[in-house]
Amino acid sequence: MDALAPADSAGLENLGRADCFALLRTVPIGRIVFTEAALPAIQPVNFVLDGDDVIIRTGWGSKLAAATRSAVVAFEADQYDEDALTGWSVVLVGRAEAVGAEAERARLSTLGLTPWALGDRPHYIRIRPEIVRGRRIRRPAAL
Repeated sequence: MDALAPADSAGLENLGRADCFALLRTVPIGRIVFTEAALPAIQPVNFVLDGDDVIIRTGWGSKLAAATRSAVVAFEADQYDEDALTGWSVVLVGRAEAVGAEAERARLSTLGLTPWALGDRPHYIRIRPEIVRGRRIRRPAAL
């Protein structure tokens, strides 16, 4: 585990890079943020990590595939326990690219990423994170 950075101005614990990726590996759904018609768009996606890269699957011609061809995107995943008043959020920012090489798509198909959305999803998108930020909220000691 990373050494923890001080809390931010809201009292949330800053997470190190390794902790961020460890937490991402515990959830199956995240959100990709991209630009559509010059406006921000957010779409939930299931994903898998390939090293530190986020891998998602999409269908041909989807808005998501068109929007993320070499575009800078954000990816966010989180978890919150309402009863325990604990949770975390991780945000990655990086360039998304379509995976074109057949050998690489075949390798990615072995990672166990099965789309939840209906329809054929034969294409892969890789997000290579350049910025990694995470925050954790812990139950206040006074409660």
